[in-house]
Amino acid sequence: MDRSTQPAVNFSPELQSLAAELHAKCEAERFNLSCDQLTNVLVEVAQKHAVAAGSVREFCFSLKIEELVLARACANGNEYAWETFMARYRERLYEMGLQIVREESAARELADSLYADLYGTVARDRQRVSKLASYTGRGSLEGWLRTVMAQEHVNRYRRQKRMVSLDEETEEGTQFAAPDPGPVAVVDPRLEAATDEVLSALPAEDRFILAAYYLDRRTLAEIARMLGVHESTICRKVDKLAKAARKQILTALGRRGMSRRQAEEALEVDVRDLSLRIRDRLARTPKFQSGGPQLCRAPAPAPCTRASRG
Repeated sequence: MDRSTQPAVNFSPELQSLAAELHAKCEAERFNLSCDQLTNVLVEVAQKHAVAAGSVREFCFSLKIEELVLARACANGNEYAWETFMARYRERLYEMGLQIVREESAARELADSLYADLYGTVARDRQRVSKLASYTGRGSLEGWLRTVMAQEHVNRYRRQKRMVSLDEETEEGTQFAAPDPGPVAVVDPRLEAATDEVLSALPAEDRFILAAYYLDRRTLAEIARMLGVHESTICRKVDKLAKAARKQILTALGRRGMSRRQAEEALEVDVRDLSLRIRDRLARTPKFQSGGPQLCRAPAPAPCTRASRG
């Protein structure tokens, strides 16, 4: 069943009742988050993950509700929530940064660079904007923070590399010719819609891993170091995510009227021929790297040898 035809979740009164039950079990009152506000958060998260009507209770009770409440209270500007967040995660953020960059001053700088985004100092249409508002409670807040920090490190590296490369080439007198756009591939819009559906539903850490491995060509060891896990863990996860994504895209294409053979043929396309913003879905950056690998026909990850597993 396509998302657009899934039965609507009975948000009222079912989610209101669930919110009241969860509200009493977490620290929402301490952070001045009302039951109605928690209901709105649960509605938002359930809609984002296209939860079917019969799965609402199971879904809501699978969330890291205490951490979700803390994150949303911080995003709302509650000072006590922010103090609590800093007490719990300030040193952990530094430790995560140290795992990623391996140098103390750079780790502090990386951690500090996130605080403004997390606190929400940027105003958009006079509304508070905090990166913590995008946390949905599906995984631990610490794991989500680690992914956000790793992505920030990658973004900073890309920006620095582009700036240095351009400056160096300009100083050497390099003339930059306009790129040849080449022939435009015709891609079935159903493939774009199916791929967009699958990628947009992935948790933040899974999107980061796929982007880092398939689009940025980072090694398993590099990704593992960024996320603070063992290389073999990333090896297994990349393989699992690639297979699951392909299977889900095939299923989504079937829901859109394609036969199995048509769907498999459609998946032979290179992701660079798709007009949807795959990098936006995966890595939150606007462009593909030139020569980037194919995601739909994604290569298998490097084998986890006994040596790499330690």
